[in-house]
Amino acid sequence: MKYAPNVRLIRLMCSGRLDPTFVLRALSDGADGVMITGCHPGECHYIEQNYKALRRYLLLKRVLAGLGIEPERVKLVWASAAEGARFAAETTAFVEEIRKLGPLNWGKADDRPQTVDDGLSSVVHGQEMEVSA
Repeated sequence: MKYAPNVRLIRLMCSGRLDPTFVLRALSDGADGVMITGCHPGECHYIEQNYKALRRYLLLKRVLAGLGIEPERVKLVWASAAEGARFAAETTAFVEEIRKLGPLNWGKADDRPQTVDDGLSSVVHGQEMEVSA
């Protein structure tokens, strides 16, 4: 399956393990959008963790709106590992939505990238989320 070349995949064992600060860090480090994917509700190997991911996603969208960032820059898609075609289509559509929004440029006021926590050195890897820059 093909999708946009400017997408960076970061994997987790479960979408319920996605901490919202990972998404904020990705956005502050230069990503223009983040797409989170997970198992369909009710089909989680870890019982109800995808519902936890949904609650965190809804909270994250409110936080982004409060920060003055378009909530559309973060998207949650329910797609199982067997739905490669759907994943590719959703990814391509999301990249186009982000292109229409334009670059985020969050934290670029003083010409140096700012992060959610400048004391941390880099984005934590290993999450099941997609970062399109």
